[in-house]
Amino acid sequence: MLDPNDMLDQRKARSATRRIPLVIATVAVGGLVGFAALYGLGLKRGPAGDPACRAAVQTASRIAPLAHGEVAALTMATAPLKLPDLAFEDADGQPKKLSDFRGKTVLVNLWATWCVPCRKEMPALEGLQTKLAGPNFEVVAINIDTRDPEKPKTFLKEAGLTRLGYFNDQKAKVFQDLKAIGRALGMPTSVLVDPQGCEIATIAGPAEWSSDDALKLIQAAVKPAAASL
Repeated sequence: MLDPNDMLDQRKARSATRRIPLVIATVAVGGLVGFAALYGLGLKRGPAGDPACRAAVQTASRIAPLAHGEVAALTMATAPLKLPDLAFEDADGQPKKLSDFRGKTVLVNLWATWCVPCRKEMPALEGLQTKLAGPNFEVVAINIDTRDPEKPKTFLKEAGLTRLGYFNDQKAKVFQDLKAIGRALGMPTSVLVDPQGCEIATIAGPAEWSSDDALKLIQAAVKPAAASL
C-alpha cells in the first residue's frame, strides 16, 4: 500500500510534467508573436522615398496611359526616388552633373559605340532633341566608352547627329551609380527625370524616341514643369 505522501508526490510530478509542454508552447507562441510584431514594424519602417519626389510619382501616374506603342516598355515610377547626382563631362572636358539641369525635365540616356542597339537608337534621340529641346526639356545622352575618347565623337559626326549635346564618362561610373539603385541593367538605359532630379520613368533597351507616341508622352511629362517656371 502506497504511503499518502508518496501518492501526493506522484500527483505533483505528473502535474509538473504536463505544465512543461504548455510552458514551451507559450514561449514559442510568444516568440512568434514577438517576431511577427517586429517584422510588421520593420515593414512599416520601410523606406518611404524622398518626399521631394512625390510630384514625380504623380507625373508618372498621370502619363502612364500614354506609355504604349513605341514607348510601351517604359516602367513608371511608383515610389519617390531621387537619382544620384550623376557626374560626367561635356564636349570640352568640363565637369557636369545631373543637378546642372535642375528646372528641366531631362531624358538621361546611357550609350556606347560597342552597343549596337545604342547606335541604332541615337537618331531617334537626335529627333527628340530636335523637336522638343528648349528651356523645359533636354536629352542628356552620356557616352560610356572607356577606351578611345574620339570614337564616339567620330560616330556622331559621321552619322550627322549634331543636335545632341556630347557628354561622356570614360570611367562608366554613371552606369554603376544607376545600377546601384536598380535603374541600369543593360545598355542602352534611359531615365526620364523631373526638374527636381526625381525618376518619372525608366526603360531598359532602345525606344523610338522621335515617334508620335514618345513625343506625346514627353510633352505630357514636361507640361507641369513648364507651368511652374
